[in-house]
This record gives sequence, C-alpha cells and structure tokens, in this order.
Amino acid sequence: MLTNRQLFLRHLGQTSPEPMLLEIIRAEGVYLYGVDGRKYIDLISGVSVSNTGHRHPKIVEAVKAQIDRYMHLMVYGEIIQSPQVKYAERIAGLLPVGLDTCYFVNSGSEAVEGAMKLAKRYTGRSRIISFRNSYHGSTHGALSIQGGEFYRNAFRPLLPDTLQIGFNDAEALKNIDSKTACVIIEPIQAEAGVIYPENGFLEEVRNRCSETGALLIFDEIQTGFGRTGYLFALDRFGVIPDIMLLAKALGGGMPLGAFISSSEIMSSLTSDPILGHITTFGGHPVCCAAGLASLDVIMDENLVENCRSRSELFKKKLNNPAISEIRGEGLLLAVQLTDPEYVKAAVSKAPAYGLILDYFLFCNDSFRIAPPLTISEAETDISCGMINHLLDDIVKG
Repeated sequence: MLTNRQLFLRHLGQTSPEPMLLEIIRAEGVYLYGVDGRKYIDLISGVSVSNTGHRHPKIVEAVKAQIDRYMHLMVYGEIIQSPQVKYAERIAGLLPVGLDTCYFVNSGSEAVEGAMKLAKRYTGRSRIISFRNSYHGSTHGALSIQGGEFYRNAFRPLLPDTLQIGFNDAEALKNIDSKTACVIIEPIQAEAGVIYPENGFLEEVRNRCSETGALLIFDEIQTGFGRTGYLFALDRFGVIPDIMLLAKALGGGMPLGAFISSSEIMSSLTSDPILGHITTFGGHPVCCAAGLASLDVIMDENLVENCRSRSELFKKKLNNPAISEIRGEGLLLAVQLTDPEYVKAAVSKAPAYGLILDYFLFCNDSFRIAPPLTISEAETDISCGMINHLLDDIVKG
C-alpha cells in the first residue's frame, strides 16, 4: 500500500521539485502537529492567512453554525445571504468613505482579475500599470501584471497593454496618463522582501491617478486584517484607493477574496453587459461566516496591538550574527541574512528545529516571519531561541 507521501507526489499537481512534504494531522493556535506527534511553530500562517491562529474556537463555532443553516445556494449576487450581507457591512464600516461596496470572490487572484475588469469597464481604458517585484497572483491576467519576469516569461503571450514600473520611483509615475485604466500597487511590497514606500510615494501615486483619471487599486491581500500592525495598510499611510483588494486572512482560514469600491464604480459591472463579472462560489456563506467571526476576534482580542508588541519582541530577540537586517512592522517581517545560501538552509532545515519558515518570491537574501497575530510572548520568545539556534548551526556548517 502506498503511503500518503507517495500518493501526494503521484496524484497532486506539484508546484516545485522540492515540496516541504510535512504531513500535518492537526493544527491549533500557532502550532501544526505531524503524524509522528511532533509539533511545529507556524511562523508563516499559511502565508498571512491564519491571522487569528489555527482553529480559533469562535471561528469553528461560526462555521458549524452556518453549516447547520445552509451552504451553497446559488451563484453569487442572486440570493440574499445573511453572512455575505453582514460581513460586507462590517468591512465597509471599517474602511474610508468610497470603499463601501464589496464583491466577494474565492481568492486573491480572482479579486485582482475582477478589479482589472472593473477598472477597464469604468474608465473605458485598457492600460494597466503595476510595479516591479510586485505579486498579484498566478492566474493569466494577474500573472500579466506580476512584477517578476522569471515567473511570467514561460507563459507568454500575456495580457496586452500592461506596464511595470519601479516602486519608489517618482519619475516613473509620468507613465500614468490618459490611456491608463488603473494602477495596481501593494502599499507595502510583500514578496519583494517587505519594502515600504518612501518620501510620500503612495501620495504621489494617488495624486497622479487623480490627475489623469486612472483608478488606484490597493492590493492589501497580504497586508490586511492587522498583519502590519494596522488593521489595513491604508490606515498606516492615510492614502485612499478607488479599489481595494482583500483575500488571505479575509476568510479566517476559509477561501475568500474580495474587491471593494464605491457603489458608483461597482455598478458599472451590472449593465452593458449584465453579469459583467460572475462567480459561482464567491462569497460562500460558510466562508463569510468564518471571515466575520475572524474579524470580530481581531477586534475583540486586540490582535492589532498584540501584533505590534510581538513585532518588537522578534526584533529584540533575533540578534544572531547571521542577521544583517530585519525589515517591516507588525508581523510581516523580512529577516535578511548575510548570505543568501543561509536562507535556503534556514527554510529547508527549519522543520527539524520545530519551525515553519518560508522564502520571499523576489528577495533571495531574506526569509519571512508572519505568524498568527495570536502568538503569545512566550511563544515568540521560544521561536526566537529556535531561530537563533538554527542560524548558529547553519553558520557553523
């Protein structure tokens, strides 16, 4: 009889030649538990998904309660479903005026696709501008605006009339003109290794879009729901986009994405043609119930404040000579090492030390720290000790 490991490699599509190949049978809080009973501290949260930890009891309760009522009923947008309505209202109440209409989808990539269509439909323009070293997903349209040629080139021809420009390059903003439908930007570049805007760059992007009539899209798929020490990154910078993208932590561990705009802009998808955007499972009621419960946990348990304090503790306790810099705020941190080879070793050897670490797509000299926002002071301290030990052993060879 084949093992689950063998069946995994035989029957599931693979994304790399060297998957992690950990078999997890249970998860709780910040811990993942393997088949051998070993536990691992999850320092990546499924890439910024499990902001409220694994299997938070209030989220589990909300999921079970919704399943007892109903699951899928009809394609998105036809039937009034209470979890969708309540969650959309809750999100709108936390966002600036003009970001009050939510279109739920299944994932971040789908949110990107929907937002690109919305911008084209509303403006009547075609050009989409994004930024080098940005990540917006792997579907065909999202890949077309991704800022990494290594991942794009094998799938050409891609979506036409797209342009990538430099992040923090004010001079490049002159490319935003009357032909531009939208500019899509991560307010903090995550996969570039947690790169922040400098010298008022986001304000300049906003101003240039306003001058030319282009729509500004904020991709907050990784930065949303407290991850950076603010509920949303737009709160950190005080810049308001025309369209906002959410996913990952949006579903509280369930698959959910959204693009959010004003009712005026969003209404352009309802006619000429009708069904300007459509999804079967987007805004699944069980996912929305989980997401709403997760947002309540973030607010009720003061996880944004917890995120800030734990961030400072990581920066204080990670004091290994192999570390040259720690970038970021909140619990989206990039730990830069003195040698990129150390990063490869750290990520691959981390499970042996009881840790789950991960790379950045566009930054080979740093690894990511993005644990659940629920991580305790003691768990943070233990994690730092494990990382320091791991790095000591790697440097020693």
